[in-house]
Amino acid sequence: MTLSDTTVASHLLKEEALIGGSWQKAGSGKAIDVLNPATGQRLGSVPNMSGQETEQAIASAQAALGPWRSRSAGDRARILKRWHGLILENLEALAQLLTAEQGKPLAEARGEIAYGASFVEWFAEEAKRVYGDTIPAPKAGSRIIVQKQAVGVTGAIIPWNFPSALFNRKVAPALAAGCTVVVKPSELTPYSALALAWLAEEAGVPAGVINVVTGDPAPIGEALTSSSVVRKISFTGSTKIGKLLLEQASRTVKRTSMELGGNAPLIVFDDADIPTAVAACMNSKFRNAGQTCVCANRIYVQRGIFDKFTAALVDAVKKLVVGPGVGEGVTIGPLINAAAVAKVERHLADAVAKGATIIEGGSRHPLGGQYFTPTVLTGANAAMELAMDETFGPVAPLFVFDTEEEAISLANDTSYGLASYIFTSNIDRVWRVTDAIETGMVGVNEGLISNEVAPFGGIKESGLGREGSKYGIDEFLEQKYILISPTLAA
Repeated sequence: MTLSDTTVASHLLKEEALIGGSWQKAGSGKAIDVLNPATGQRLGSVPNMSGQETEQAIASAQAALGPWRSRSAGDRARILKRWHGLILENLEALAQLLTAEQGKPLAEARGEIAYGASFVEWFAEEAKRVYGDTIPAPKAGSRIIVQKQAVGVTGAIIPWNFPSALFNRKVAPALAAGCTVVVKPSELTPYSALALAWLAEEAGVPAGVINVVTGDPAPIGEALTSSSVVRKISFTGSTKIGKLLLEQASRTVKRTSMELGGNAPLIVFDDADIPTAVAACMNSKFRNAGQTCVCANRIYVQRGIFDKFTAALVDAVKKLVVGPGVGEGVTIGPLINAAAVAKVERHLADAVAKGATIIEGGSRHPLGGQYFTPTVLTGANAAMELAMDETFGPVAPLFVFDTEEEAISLANDTSYGLASYIFTSNIDRVWRVTDAIETGMVGVNEGLISNEVAPFGGIKESGLGREGSKYGIDEFLEQKYILISPTLAA
């Protein structure tokens, strides 16, 4: 049974890649099956394209670059606005498609589509605000001008956990700046990207401005990073793969944006409002079954409220409903694949062996397959794997701490620095901790921090650059300094 047999998303199901405005199968005839993580059933397939076909996509993007960046900013903005409108018109179908290939609950999928669309609208507006500067020149009569120009052809590599939102978060600023793109979606979740590219075409994005190449990431990634035509790589994924791409991109000195792994601490101080902290922890930890790069991976609770917080968190976790994302009232869908389930089990076994106690969940769900019960454990410590590595599953490990200094030290004891969360009613503590904590983003008394108006990104080994906000478009722009001196003739 295919996706087109079962959901309202059938008109958006594209099983071919997009190169130069042409929908194509792989020249080799090879394809990759796409599976529904909720059922294990085949949804369909997409072309398993090669490095050679990626080079064709790059050539198409290069051919489209000049005409696209020569358009007025207002013209590009109008096209992006139309694209934004089409995404919202097709929100339900896109959400159905997203849930089918990724597994998240339908309510979350609808939220992701709307969130992703917000970037298209935001950067449509930012296209008209790419300002340069004039600088007082040291020589009388001279003029110094700094203008911003599109970087050029951009390679965008999209992960499986937010395949729709991150497509828009990368492609919209690139197009607004005047760049053209070659997108590599995850082979696990390619349909959202293909559907969005089709809607972009319908909105008037010219052929070759957006290209989507599906298949094995290794040859496609190598073609993108080795090409001298591609001037920018934007990647979201693991730190391990990010480092590999950085190494490859260094050969041609490309601009890069890297949104890499996280190990987010969530710190609850004694003076926190417990209901607020628990609700925020639930949003941060269990959204998308814990498969987010900014989810709370280490939950530090001050000793004075540890028992109260733990009891309230367990009560909230017990109310979560596990099942297929299309199910009524479902709040936790399946993990993306069997490897993800195995990693959760490995982290839990290691934690128990090192002294942790599982007080809720801790096993595969009776539904079987890739479902896992939402889990809470106490007695977590820094020696455990889950303290050093993202679990990427519905597991909430609770650590106890005594002092503010200890909490900051524990939170910073990682090579990652993407997001963090703190809960306190003390404004002085807010400033002390936010100043001291080593992450690119901090949520204070809030568990959901992502939006289109704020810069998303990390420090340390969590990445380079920012997405969203007024800063996001700068990732796709180069500065050009122009010095104009007067001629000798009067």
